[in-house]
Amino acid sequence: MLKISFHKYPIDIVLCVLCSIILLPMALLNGEGTLRVVLGLLFILFIPGYILVFALFPMKKTDHGIDIIERMALSFCISIAIVPLIGLTLNYTPWGIHLDTILISIFIFIMGIGAIAIYRWIKTPPEERLTITFNISLPESKGKFDKLLNIIIILFIIIAVALLVYAIVMPKTGEKFTSFYLLDSRKIAMNYPTSLTVGENTSVILGIVNHEYQTINYTIDVWLIDQTIVLNESIQENESVYNHMWFMNKITVTLNYTPADIEKRWEPQWECNHTFNITREGDFKLAFLLFTTPTENYTNNKDYKELAEEIINSAYRETHLWVTVT
Repeated sequence: MLKISFHKYPIDIVLCVLCSIILLPMALLNGEGTLRVVLGLLFILFIPGYILVFALFPMKKTDHGIDIIERMALSFCISIAIVPLIGLTLNYTPWGIHLDTILISIFIFIMGIGAIAIYRWIKTPPEERLTITFNISLPESKGKFDKLLNIIIILFIIIAVALLVYAIVMPKTGEKFTSFYLLDSRKIAMNYPTSLTVGENTSVILGIVNHEYQTINYTIDVWLIDQTIVLNESIQENESVYNHMWFMNKITVTLNYTPADIEKRWEPQWECNHTFNITREGDFKLAFLLFTTPTENYTNNKDYKELAEEIINSAYRETHLWVTVT
C-alpha cells in the first residue's frame, strides 16, 4: 500500500491556484487544446466554490468541519452560483461582460479567497487542519470471485477515464451551415442595382462561407426569371408561376471548412465580383442558386421554364434581386 499525506501545506489550495495561473494566459491568448478544456471546466465549475468552502471550513471532519463528500458537493453548487453573480456584477460596471473580464474577475476572486483560505488553514491547530492523504492500494482478495470483481471494477474505471478523455479531445460538431450572401459593388447589403437599361454591365458581389465541417465543391447558377404571383383560389394562397427562366452563368468554387467563432470578428472566406447584363426588357428576378453538388451544363440564354420549379427547389441556398430593365 502506498500512502501519501500532506501535513505541512494545503496542497489542494495550491493546486487550485496553480491551475488558475496556468489557465488564465492560455485563455486570454486564445490557446487551444485538451489542457485548456480540462482546466477551464475546473476553473468555472469547481475551483471558485472549493476555495470559498475551504476558507469557511479549513478543518477536517469534526463538530465544526465537513467531510470530503459534503465539501465536493458544496464546491460544485457554490461555483455554479458564484460565476453568474460575478457576471451579473460585471454587467453594471464600465467593463461589461466579456470573456476577458469574466476570466480576470474569477481569477481575482480565486486569488483573494485563496489567500484567506491559506491564512485560516495556517491559524487552525495542526491536529484539526484538513489534510489530503492518498492511499493507493488494492483490496485484498480472498477468492477467485473477489479477484474477478476487482478486475471488473478496474476495467470500468479505465473505460470511464478513456471515454472522458475522448469526449474532451474529439472536436465538437456544431450546427452545419453555409452562409450565402449578396452585396452591392461597395460591399454593402443595400443600394442594390434594381433599375437597369438593356445591355448595361452591372456588378454585384457574391459571398460564401463554409461552416459544413468538410470541404465543399460549390456551384452557383445564375438565372433570369420572368415570374408572376397568382392566387390559387382552391387553397386561397399565392403561388409563383414561372413564365420564363433563362440560364445566364455558372460559377464554381471549392472551399475548405472554416469554424464559426462568434467571439472573433467576422471575416469573408470567398467573394466574387460578378458582372452581368440583361438583354431583355421587363421586370425580372435575377436568382443566384447555390448547390453543393455539380449541376447540369445549361445553355446560355436558353429558356428552361419547364424545369424551373425543379431547379429552384433543388438549390441548397438562394438569393436574388428584383430588377426592372428598360
